Amino acid sequence: MNTRIIGAALAAALVVAAAAACSRESTGGSGAPAAVNVGSGAADGVLVGADQPRSDTDFWSAYAGYLGPKAAAAGVKLENTSSDNDANRLKSNVDTLLAKNVKAVIMAPQDTAAVKPALSAAAAKHVPVVSVDTRPDSGGAYMVVRADNRAYGTNACVYLGETLHGSGKVVEFQGDLSSINGRDRSQAFADCMRTRYSGIKVIEIPTEWKGDRAVSGLQDKLLTDPDINGIYMQAGGAFLQPTLALLERTNKLVKAGQPGHITIVSNDGIKAELDAIDNGDIDATVSQPADLYAQYAVFYAKAATEGRKFTPGPTDHGSVIVDAGNGQLEDQLPAPVVTKSGGKVGELNTLASTDPALWGRGH
Repeated sequence: MNTRIIGAALAAALVVAAAAACSRESTGGSGAPAAVNVGSGAADGVLVGADQPRSDTDFWSAYAGYLGPKAAAAGVKLENTSSDNDANRLKSNVDTLLAKNVKAVIMAPQDTAAVKPALSAAAAKHVPVVSVDTRPDSGGAYMVVRADNRAYGTNACVYLGETLHGSGKVVEFQGDLSSINGRDRSQAFADCMRTRYSGIKVIEIPTEWKGDRAVSGLQDKLLTDPDINGIYMQAGGAFLQPTLALLERTNKLVKAGQPGHITIVSNDGIKAELDAIDNGDIDATVSQPADLYAQYAVFYAKAATEGRKFTPGPTDHGSVIVDAGNGQLEDQLPAPVVTKSGGKVGELNTLASTDPALWGRGH
């Protein structure tokens, strides 16, 4: 058959797959869950403002679902807003919360440079801020509640490098590089691949955390590099479903252990990722602790209102507080690597995807 006809046919199939994936996201499938109603916490607790960063991924919907109960247990009353990944709206929401005399603010800024005006507004009112999942570039947070995002990138690199025996082509869906998370994961992944697995070609696809951009980039790369044998998705909540839909439509969704399988490592730890590992569609994820993010966000918000001070070092809850610079402390919560059977992969210690302790299993 004429190669131009083959190429045209593959391109058409990829476009249809991308459209199907985007449709699945826009209609509220597991790639784009409905917004969760955040609980109000304790009726007579200390008043804390809580801004939800977005509601278009399973991870952030899970976090929102945990926040109300965790606040109630901690004696914190929540005043909730939602900024929908918009730095200007976040600043407006913080102004609204300050006008309601909140004693602390919990936020998760997606653009870690553009959050400065919101932090300045809180500082002017002497209201402490707890930043969840991301760390403001210029400082200003009382505490950052986060996991070690550089470890995310490094661990994904090690898993792929060891599984692919140091050779092949790997696509990386990069998170938004305006976010410290996107930068940390991308830089660590690149550093690890360059120094440890130089036989692997890394194909970077910028996404701004958007599933449609990831799928569009992947469909283009499958035309020019049909022998891609690995994918690193920096956010499973945004990328998992559209990616699997594209691979299925183009007959590239091959089960783990079978010839032609594309080894896929993700980040988040949502139930859909764990199920995909069980099914052999993907191979591993880093379980970003949505439940602990919510728990320790309200813990530190309340601690701030009580004037408590913290110093770098191990905590009593299995994490480590580090000096992140710019006058900020960061509580780096544990984020285990998850595989189908658990155990060692290179130097990685992994948990089995069926482990009931994983928050994605609904504990």
